[in-house]
Amino acid sequence: MTTASFQTKIGKMQSAGCRLCKIAREARGASTDGLADETHSHINSAGCEGMATTVTATHHSIWRHLYDSMYAAQKPESRLKFVTLDNESNMSTLWQREEFLRICSKEELAEKAQDIEVTISLKKRKKRHGTTSIQDLSS
Repeated sequence: MTTASFQTKIGKMQSAGCRLCKIAREARGASTDGLADETHSHINSAGCEGMATTVTATHHSIWRHLYDSMYAAQKPESRLKFVTLDNESNMSTLWQREEFLRICSKEELAEKAQDIEVTISLKKRKKRHGTTSIQDLSS
């Protein structure tokens, strides 16, 4: 499949706007102004309004399979503990648990992570984060 972005570049279409986002917005009765460019990476992301539900469901399905495989392969004597058995967690929800608070506070962890991050050179950061711009890294 060629994308609208590519077809616009070669003069076959007038707009590079995502056709799937446009259909999703029209179905909701929302404006179709300011559509994201239709690229392969956009279509395969949850940022595509027409594919968000499918992409998210696929992500969760793959994660459950990966998690189940890792959990099943865990040896009984392992000290490794999976902390998110049934659902995903983030820093806020993990640090609501007493066992994490005993290790350190969420603020202490954030400070340490920031201390480490500032030691990483800009060149390494750009490489690690793909196409992240310099402005994105400063915030």
